[in-house]
Amino acid sequence: MRAEILTIGDEILIGQITNTNSVWIAQKLNLMGIKVVHMASVSDDKDAILKAFSDAQERADLVFVTGGLGPTKDDITKKLFAQYFNTNLELDENVLAHVKSFFDKRGREMNEANRQQAMLPKGCFVIHNQSGTAPGMWLKKENTIFISMPGVPYEMKEMMTNIILPKIKTENKL
Repeated sequence: MRAEILTIGDEILIGQITNTNSVWIAQKLNLMGIKVVHMASVSDDKDAILKAFSDAQERADLVFVTGGLGPTKDDITKKLFAQYFNTNLELDENVLAHVKSFFDKRGREMNEANRQQAMLPKGCFVIHNQSGTAPGMWLKKENTIFISMPGVPYEMKEMMTNIILPKIKTENKL
C-alpha cells in the first residue's frame, strides 16, 4: 500500500507551527508496512487543496489529511471534501450531541461556528474525536481512501491510534 500525507494550514507554511503530524503519521505507517510516497503542506486555499487531493489520489491508496477542520473561516477542508467527493454537507446528530456536551462540560455556550462542526460530507465514515470537537472523516474515491483529521496533534494521534490504524489493519488484513 502507498500513502500520502497532506497537512493543511498557512500556519505551517509560514513557520508559525512545526509540522510534527507528518513525521508521527509516517512512523506509524512505516511500522505497518505502508510506504509513504509523498508528503506535502498546503495553504488554506481552495484551489491548492483541491489540486493536492487530486494529485494525491493519483499517487496513493491512502491519503492522510490533517488540518482545516476547526470552526474558523480559514478551516475549509470539510467543505472541500464535500466538493471533491461530489456530495453535500449534512448535520450529524451524534457529532452535534458530542460538541454540545463538550461545551456543556466546560460551562461554555456553543455558538453557530461550533455547531457547524457537526456538518459532515454525506456518506463519510465519521471518526469520533474524544479529545476535541472536530470529527475526522473517512471517504473513498475510486481506489483511494482519504482520511481527514484535525491538525491538533493530540487529537490526531488519538484518532489514529484508537480508530484509524485498527480500521486499516482490519480492512487490509495487515
